[in-house]
Amino acid sequence: MTAAPGWAGADQIAVREAVEAYVHGGPGDGATVRANVAAWESLPLRPRVLRDVTHVDTAIDLLGLRAPVPLLAAPWAGHQLVHPDGEVASAKGLASAGLPMVQSAGSSVPVADVAAHSGPFWQQVYVPDDRTLIHGFLDRAVAAGATALVLTVDHPAVGNTLPFRAGLARLAPSDGRPRVAANFPDVAPGTPLGTATDLGPRDVERLAARTGLPVVVKGVLRADDARTAVAAGAAAVVVSNHGGRQLAGSVTTAHALPEVVDAVGGRVPVLVDGGIRRGEDVVRALALGARAVLAGRPVARALADGGADGVERWARETIEDVRRALVLCGAPTLDSVGRDLVGDFLGSPVTAYPGER
Repeated sequence: MTAAPGWAGADQIAVREAVEAYVHGGPGDGATVRANVAAWESLPLRPRVLRDVTHVDTAIDLLGLRAPVPLLAAPWAGHQLVHPDGEVASAKGLASAGLPMVQSAGSSVPVADVAAHSGPFWQQVYVPDDRTLIHGFLDRAVAAGATALVLTVDHPAVGNTLPFRAGLARLAPSDGRPRVAANFPDVAPGTPLGTATDLGPRDVERLAARTGLPVVVKGVLRADDARTAVAAGAAAVVVSNHGGRQLAGSVTTAHALPEVVDAVGGRVPVLVDGGIRRGEDVVRALALGARAVLAGRPVARALADGGADGVERWARETIEDVRRALVLCGAPTLDSVGRDLVGDFLGSPVTAYPGER
């Protein structure tokens, strides 16, 4: 992985090491990051046979976004850390393959510049203690074409002992000036923009009222929190443990997903991220009730390795991987996916099925 030029305070090897830690790191020894991946892999698929898979339709429409498979690029900050063109390269590659992206509030490129290449997108947002600090950013996101906001709710403090934070703190722009957040030119450098410690259900209502956009609540792992989010007006819920980057020992998203899906009861779509690496993982998530999945680290790796072309290549290969996995499971349409396609984490059926489709 290469790092974007223009940094001082460490040699290039140290820069690369810090960036690698940023992309792949997690709290403690990173066990929760690894557990997310392992949980999906340990969930056995139960493929159907003797099913007509001649016609395949895996496209999805969701809150203003359309994708050829139920997959979105997850938000992660600072794409320029791994490629000089940053989020613009990611947007170009994803758009070429037809995959939508969720832009991060911590983008290294202003939202409008990314949106010029991405097409419709969802905008991730943190709500700080001073809510007025993000008003200008929200207005710019709406003007740039955001079709929904994604409120991250699992970040009341920084995940513990993340090694990349110390490394990145030593890096500064080569001209010596304070780093300015690209999406917050109207906020003084260094102003805290992290999650408010009193974040609550009313913030879902405030964001919707301020922007007129549906609000997706991201970072839910429990049934009671899912019900709270829906009651507050969430248009969708994302089952997420922040890619294993926050609380060490957190439940994996694969384990949490069925509980949240059952609690929501179909009132709003449920999405999931964390450890999604292959088409089979997408099928597993859909079988457990997710409407779509988000992937972050694979996009980071593709961007680092090949810029916009690398992201496009990953996106096209993953789209085909998802379609192929669905066909091999005897489920050529999203409506034909059900819990009968997966066993539990010990290999038994997940539940008593009302009937196979």
